[in-house]
Amino acid sequence: MAYTVTPTKQTAQMPWSTEWRLCLAFCLRPRLARYPNRQSKTSGWLQDWLPTFSVGRLFAWAFALWLINLFVLGPIVVSVIKSMDADSLLDPKQLPWLLAIVWAPIIEELLFRFGLRRPAQALWVVPLICLAIWHGLGWVQSIMIALTILLALQSTRQVRHLSARGFRRLRQYRHYFPWVMHLSLISFAGLHLLNFKFTDINWLLLPLLVMPQWLAGLVMSWVRVTRSFADAIWLHALYNFGPLFAAWVVISMGWSNG
Repeated sequence: MAYTVTPTKQTAQMPWSTEWRLCLAFCLRPRLARYPNRQSKTSGWLQDWLPTFSVGRLFAWAFALWLINLFVLGPIVVSVIKSMDADSLLDPKQLPWLLAIVWAPIIEELLFRFGLRRPAQALWVVPLICLAIWHGLGWVQSIMIALTILLALQSTRQVRHLSARGFRRLRQYRHYFPWVMHLSLISFAGLHLLNFKFTDINWLLLPLLVMPQWLAGLVMSWVRVTRSFADAIWLHALYNFGPLFAAWVVISMGWSNG
């Protein structure tokens, strides 16, 4: 199911306050609409694969998420970890820079958010990515992901005019889109429970452990739907960089003091 959005004249960069209002409106009531509708010389399919955010705006959104995690969600996660005697599986001496900044953004965005605007392509993109994950890190996985991206590029390039049946399907998908998006959010956040090892599991508290991922996934869903798939990948990578860099600084200072 591929379709284009009729562009209108739009300023290059929206005010920060306006983007916050649009993001909040999307979070409260998810809609399958690309706003701001922007005028572009590129075709609709190519817009999905090109970044639209400036570097400064990407840092602004990542910084906002870092602050919310640091002062609001982070203390909640720490409290839950202590109450359940959970341990993080992250090895502080071997921080996964490549995995967190390159592979995770590409794989997770393809798995959980590419299909938000491309539901038909998601029917085969998601199984291919799951198969690549099952193979584990290595050349086989890299080749499978590269082929999936190339096939996705080719399939989104072949945009055809929607038939009457296609319009009916699109209307149905728009109606169920909030459910699809929230299901992807739950799956995305739940996946990160694998980062922990539990001694005493309290099932009611488990969702609190992945609230940072849930919030980040919500913002990235807004970015993917209203901006482009490329923007979601870049924001994901930048968001992952922050905690890793902070951990590296803390560990380095600890080693130097030791």
